[in-house]
Amino acid sequence: MSDFSAALAELRAQSLLRRRRLVDSPCGPAVVVDGQPLLAFCSNDYLGLAAEPSLVAAAQEGATRWGVGSGASHLISGHYSVHQQLETQLAAWLGMEAALYFSTGYMANIGAITALTQAVDGAAGGSGAAVFSDALNHASLIDGIRLSAAQKHIYPHGDLAALRAQLAASTAARKLVVSDTVFSMDGDLLPLPELLALCEEFSAWLLVDDAHGLGVLGERGQGSLAHFGIDPAQHPRLVYVGTLGKAAGVAGAFVAARAEVICWLLQRARSYIYTTGAPPLLAHALLHSLTLIAGAEGRQRRAHLQALIDQLRTGLQLRRWRLLDSTTPIQPLIIGDNAEALHVAQRLQEAGLWVPAIRPPTVPAGSARLRITLSAAHTTEQLQQLIAALNALEAAA
Repeated sequence: MSDFSAALAELRAQSLLRRRRLVDSPCGPAVVVDGQPLLAFCSNDYLGLAAEPSLVAAAQEGATRWGVGSGASHLISGHYSVHQQLETQLAAWLGMEAALYFSTGYMANIGAITALTQAVDGAAGGSGAAVFSDALNHASLIDGIRLSAAQKHIYPHGDLAALRAQLAASTAARKLVVSDTVFSMDGDLLPLPELLALCEEFSAWLLVDDAHGLGVLGERGQGSLAHFGIDPAQHPRLVYVGTLGKAAGVAGAFVAARAEVICWLLQRARSYIYTTGAPPLLAHALLHSLTLIAGAEGRQRRAHLQALIDQLRTGLQLRRWRLLDSTTPIQPLIIGDNAEALHVAQRLQEAGLWVPAIRPPTVPAGSARLRITLSAAHTTEQLQQLIAALNALEAAA
């Protein structure tokens, strides 16, 4: 048996072996998975825009106008006027000076963190750059920190007192605090105003990843900054990362900040510089998506989404399992044991419901869960099917 075979066998024995599922239908509540029709509660398509007909039409129009490929990196010949238009509109929408469009959120976080920790002058008594990271940050943030040459500090999830102590003890010339805004596996919301104030007290930069807040939070879907009433113009060390493949329904991500910061990323963010530019048809579709999110339709979808969240939280009747305290579309149901979480997910699938079991190392040991995600495309009747199935399975457990 090879080393890989033995390692895979060990993962299988611990109920930790991962596999892909084959989806043979557009993203939406009703999907065909491995040939089986299922009702899905596992997508990050929070506003139900991924298969929205007008957005599909915009993508088709974009393909007709721009073709299907960009042909080169953005710094060679792959930066089209529609890319620039998207960046300008994103920055204006969020009230920031400039934005930079990346192919994926993973690339945006890696590029931003590694670039922001470069070229630090430590001559004034400092010791280079230091990054401070919430313990539950997404893997893309963690990998960006690992790839940087900065000192690395991890603080317990949401523990601003611990972060304060770390910042106070640091002699780094540049301090960068990195955090999700909505945590992808727990669904809880970062206390952003308090964190921002703490960073400013210690002259630290703050990079927030609003992957699960953009489009969902705020009156016009502008995300966590708008949710908390934060004016980015008043916070020059604030760097904002937004994802466009979740609530926006398309693909890609962006970093928004002061113009000089974005210009620096253009010089040093390797995951932006050394990759082919995203197809311009995606930027064309995203311009339409932003219009939908910010307008009346976006408000209606967010209102329906909130009603679904309330329906789930009031409808579940739990004795052993535990629904984490979340006001977002991410509703984690803690099962605990890996094998039991897999068993419950399998029983749901047999009932025609797709809710994935999330296990370590994605979540801490002993906290295996069903990660229920809700979409504005779900109906109340569809959600009631899930609620009834979960109540029955938990009562029988």
